[in-house]
Amino acid sequence: MTTQIPLCWARLDSHAFLAAQAIAAALPAPVRELGAETARKVLASPPADVPLTPLARVEDLAVPTRAGRLRARRYHAPATPGGVLLYLHGGGFVLGTLDGVDEACRAIAARSGWDVVSLEYRLAPEHPYPAALEDAIDTFTWLREHDDRVAVGGDSAGGNLAAALCLHLRDHDLTPPVTQILVYPAVDDRFATPSWTEFADAPLLTTADARWLWAQYTGSAVIDEYAAPMKAASLRGLPPALVLTAEVDPLRDDAEAYAARLRADGVPSTVVRHTGVFHGFFTEVGVFAQTDTALDDVARHLRAH
Repeated sequence: MTTQIPLCWARLDSHAFLAAQAIAAALPAPVRELGAETARKVLASPPADVPLTPLARVEDLAVPTRAGRLRARRYHAPATPGGVLLYLHGGGFVLGTLDGVDEACRAIAARSGWDVVSLEYRLAPEHPYPAALEDAIDTFTWLREHDDRVAVGGDSAGGNLAAALCLHLRDHDLTPPVTQILVYPAVDDRFATPSWTEFADAPLLTTADARWLWAQYTGSAVIDEYAAPMKAASLRGLPPALVLTAEVDPLRDDAEAYAARLRADGVPSTVVRHTGVFHGFFTEVGVFAQTDTALDDVARHLRAH
């Protein structure tokens, strides 16, 4: 890391600032310079020897999809589940694993009373758009064959996939999720809102890295509303939403603008900005107090639905 601290880091609280320094020191180069294969190795999160949230039953699944069987993990709620949440991990469509969101999924299941199914969807650039979205659609369809109440959620790229899934189901007159949980979702391809400039050098995800990750995902594809949900002509008829954002995050303003559009189009939506933290905080269970609060936000929202 250079000695020059980005100005936007002054918005971080003391815990997040130390975490940002540690991340910067651990990265030998920006993600866009490391490339997909090396970045996956550097940023991989191994499973904890002893989970912070033990559950009596965590089940490995093989989900049938048009691309073949995909790995997934079902976290069974301690009591009779209120439903099942399909959770889609973040990582800019290029990174991310089941293990990386393991603690968050455990916490959601334990606190909400809902089962959680975490999907290992196909990653770019090996599998560009719409591969990951197809995986999400097929997994949701499969879950609906076994569960009456299915919600969808995800962080970052996973939030994009959750939002796009809801649009696809609406447009094809298919049964929608009971609710959508969008954690700092990537919903727009214009990189035009103020936070892209204000937090261009934010920890973990810079604007330059975000542009590179987006290019890996979309490749030469035409960017439609299922790639960038903000492009949808209308958001009417979508399921109720909970949108969580981080204060120091280039994606912040896009995510909050999407929540505003949902409300304007008659979709019940709640947006919560968590201050003092950066992109990626949601899955860092046990690291930030804001993570614990955000997990409670999600659990409360699921119980209400």
